[in-house]
Amino acid sequence: MSDLAADQAAPNSTGFARLALVTIDCADPVALAGFYGELLGWETRHADEHFAILDNPEGGSPLAFGRVTGYRPEPWTEPDGGKHFHLDFYVDDLDEAIDRALELGATEPTYQHGRTLKVLIDPAGHPFGLAALE
Repeated sequence: MSDLAADQAAPNSTGFARLALVTIDCADPVALAGFYGELLGWETRHADEHFAILDNPEGGSPLAFGRVTGYRPEPWTEPDGGKHFHLDFYVDDLDEAIDRALELGATEPTYQHGRTLKVLIDPAGHPFGLAALE
């Protein structure tokens, strides 16, 4: 194995696995893939009623969306609510990014827990953060 292949196969000496895919549960994979595809500018590799995948154009792990029967959004929208995960994204212009995400179907919760990260809720009810890239 070449040094480059070894570096790609095992990015650090303590890990033995590489992230292959992040899958987000939802009720409508095609719709949620459309939302994140527009937000990130990523192309859809696959989409059907059960599963959708967006390719990362920078070569990183793709983002996927899987249908879950009886899906219910996480109750994060209140200060004492819980969450299972969230995604954070850097943006060039925070106000412009917020406006664009809202146009795509995101909503803005009343509760915000910080000043440098703006939390929005995607159309399936998952929180995600936008922060200015400084």
